Amino acid sequence: MRLKFTKMHGLGNDFVMLDGITQRIKLTPEKIRRLADRHTGVGCDQVLVVEAPRNPDVDFRYLIFNADGKEVENCGNGARCFALFVRERRLTGKEQMQVETASGILQLRVHKDGRVSVDMGVPILEPQKIPFHADCRSETYPLAVGNEIYTIGAVSMGNPHAILLVNDVDKAPVAHLGALIEGHKRFPQRVNVSFMQVMSRNKIRLRVFERGVGETQACGSGACAAMVSARLRGLVDEAVEAILPGGSLTIRWCQTEHMVTMTGPANLVYYGQITL
Repeated sequence: MRLKFTKMHGLGNDFVMLDGITQRIKLTPEKIRRLADRHTGVGCDQVLVVEAPRNPDVDFRYLIFNADGKEVENCGNGARCFALFVRERRLTGKEQMQVETASGILQLRVHKDGRVSVDMGVPILEPQKIPFHADCRSETYPLAVGNEIYTIGAVSMGNPHAILLVNDVDKAPVAHLGALIEGHKRFPQRVNVSFMQVMSRNKIRLRVFERGVGETQACGSGACAAMVSARLRGLVDEAVEAILPGGSLTIRWCQTEHMVTMTGPANLVYYGQITL
């Protein structure tokens, strides 16, 4: 199987984009892992596949696979890259579009300056829907990891996130603690782990350990979840700049019933072909 692909990134969170409309694609977990391998494949955090929609009221459907070959529900940085990819491939000329994902419908808007806004949906806070094992909903939860008790926020943006408040993200044990929390038994579908430092009422710093990937340069859904958790704790206002290792995103969230909006860049790296 010979595939044409496009390599893209959103703040360093990188993707292999596949057009499943104009070419036939049959992926297996092994083939996804080969594509994502940074030594023997193209190399990426996620593989994204564009398909024709199943819902006639939306423009596209897209599938998201982590580097370990497993399908996941949502990816904010990937959604921004998706919006530019379908325009670059001339699959659409729209500046606003609706996209079907495993977690629901996303609203995408491409701005004149090339940035993309994504309406990420209403955050999910009920533990059983995240999913997260807890007796009742709370702004924070105690989480036992080894001999330590950590305080976390738990939010789903279509995919589950645990958020830890830290004094200095540069010194946070992201690789070690992130791996322990990712597979914690209280998160039955595993979890993305965000380490958040609140700088001011409108600025946070963030590092994210993504399930099935490890630490990435940026995580759009993680930035949204972290902002929601910080706002629930009364630490930030309704618009923040989220600073990640790969760059900055603007996140807006008014209140519980409202959608979270994320705005940021997306970049084309190169085109290529690979035989699997």
